[in-house]
Amino acid sequence: MTLDEVMASLKSHGNESTKNILKKHGAREPFFGVQVADLKKIQKKIIVNHALAMQLWTSGNSDAMYLAAMIADANSVSEAELNQMAKEAYWYYLSEYAVAPLAAESPFGLKLALEWIEQAEENVQAAGWVILSHHVALLPDEALDLELIQSLMERAAREVHLFQNRVAYTQNGFIIAAGTYCKSLFESAMEMGKKIGKVKVDMGETACKVPFIPDYLQKIKARGKVGVKSKKAKC
Repeated sequence: MTLDEVMASLKSHGNESTKNILKKHGAREPFFGVQVADLKKIQKKIIVNHALAMQLWTSGNSDAMYLAAMIADANSVSEAELNQMAKEAYWYYLSEYAVAPLAAESPFGLKLALEWIEQAEENVQAAGWVILSHHVALLPDEALDLELIQSLMERAAREVHLFQNRVAYTQNGFIIAAGTYCKSLFESAMEMGKKIGKVKVDMGETACKVPFIPDYLQKIKARGKVGVKSKKAKC
């Protein structure tokens, strides 16, 4: 598919209801309001096309930017491209659910995560914590630096009430991910969650809530999913 063909397809799948919902979460014009399920339909026609992905990203259209991360080649994307995408991902849908998974599957995942969590920009910093969540989800425990992960969990626990919105939300999520995907860190994550308590995040005009770590981890344990790894980060 060409860039024009993809943009036309995105436009045909857009709808005002989805558009209004996404606006409440932070999307801004230009975009069509395409559901992820429909983005996946377009993705199946393309599979992977890194050059096209970069064209879609530079369009500035939120739907196209999300699709760009879906069809980008994680093995071909450069560190510079990922850094640029992180800076241009202006709302969390793009930074956390598009750019971060792509970065996590790239050879630069952990390096960028550790750099991004030190950045001043909220969306970049939050994306770094999301990469770390994917990092523990994708790699077997023996391939992880568990001491590093533990120290990052402790940092997140110290900082989570100091930050607002997306950084706090993703730090909370990282502790959950570490406890979920690393058996040896489950109890540590539970204890941190109890000490942290409920994390307050301004979710705007949405019904979204911040997961309470102990409750979430107990549900994971009840399902027998502690330590069960993910196959991929990108949706």
